[in-house]
Amino acid sequence: MAALRLGSLPPPTLTGITVTKKCERFNGGFKVVGDGGGDSGFPPFLPKEIEKIKDPFARNLARRIKRLPVQVSKWRRAYPLLEESGLEAWALDILGWGFSDLGSLPPCNVASKRYHLHQLWKSYIKRPMVLVGPSLGAAVAIDFAVNYPEAVEKLVLINPSVYAEGTGNLAKLPKVVAYAGVSLLKTFPLRLYANLLAFDGIPLSKSLDWTNVGRLHCHMPWWKDATVNFMVSGGYNVVSKIKQVKQKTLIICGENDKIVSNQLAMRLRFELPNASMQRLPDSGHLCHVDKPQNVVKLIVDFAQAK
Repeated sequence: MAALRLGSLPPPTLTGITVTKKCERFNGGFKVVGDGGGDSGFPPFLPKEIEKIKDPFARNLARRIKRLPVQVSKWRRAYPLLEESGLEAWALDILGWGFSDLGSLPPCNVASKRYHLHQLWKSYIKRPMVLVGPSLGAAVAIDFAVNYPEAVEKLVLINPSVYAEGTGNLAKLPKVVAYAGVSLLKTFPLRLYANLLAFDGIPLSKSLDWTNVGRLHCHMPWWKDATVNFMVSGGYNVVSKIKQVKQKTLIICGENDKIVSNQLAMRLRFELPNASMQRLPDSGHLCHVDKPQNVVKLIVDFAQAK
């Protein structure tokens, strides 16, 4: 997910933290700031598998991550362009889905994710934002905008996955079966298959590398526990909240999306009270990764429009 604010206000001064000039990036309790530690420049808390990743955008962004306490992205290619646009940009990983320190294993259900995001907003962003949610992040964005309308000025939903009624029957699985399923979800072949579905026409060598990028967070020691906790809690079900969204909304969809159909995006366009839609040709499910310039232009124009 990402959050944008108009203007380029200086970030807050934080003890022991070196902040970037324009932007911050949060992974739950993380903030992308200056260079990381270690001989390779990567922060020591990232999984060692980061060394295998070749994508220069992912490597550069990973080097800028530092942990930041919060009271309680796959934006590696679009994020630098948002920085260059002059907007204050925050890239967010929701509680349990990034590199946060979850050693205490807090609940990772929808209510906890929403509360954690609100605490982050209240502590650091502190004024209405343009909230951007790709895929399931669109459900997160809708849920947050309805519950905390004062925090969200506009919404941008990219290939939104919002019509699944939570995790369905997966919530009823015995724990041992749930953990087995989550272990399968982490495997390289399954992630590679999902990657091939998500991106439109990229070379196999790049797909292999981007698969490593996409599964990096799965190597965190608490990832299985956080994922099972979310799954058995029921997950996101925002169907009844769609018509409660008051914010102006932009829907961006890749015309070649093989995961969420354009028909569902069109349905959402008409169910939201105040929405418009833009289609991107020759783009798949994660168009902010494979067509970052196009997506950033749409986001910036929408954010700056009165």
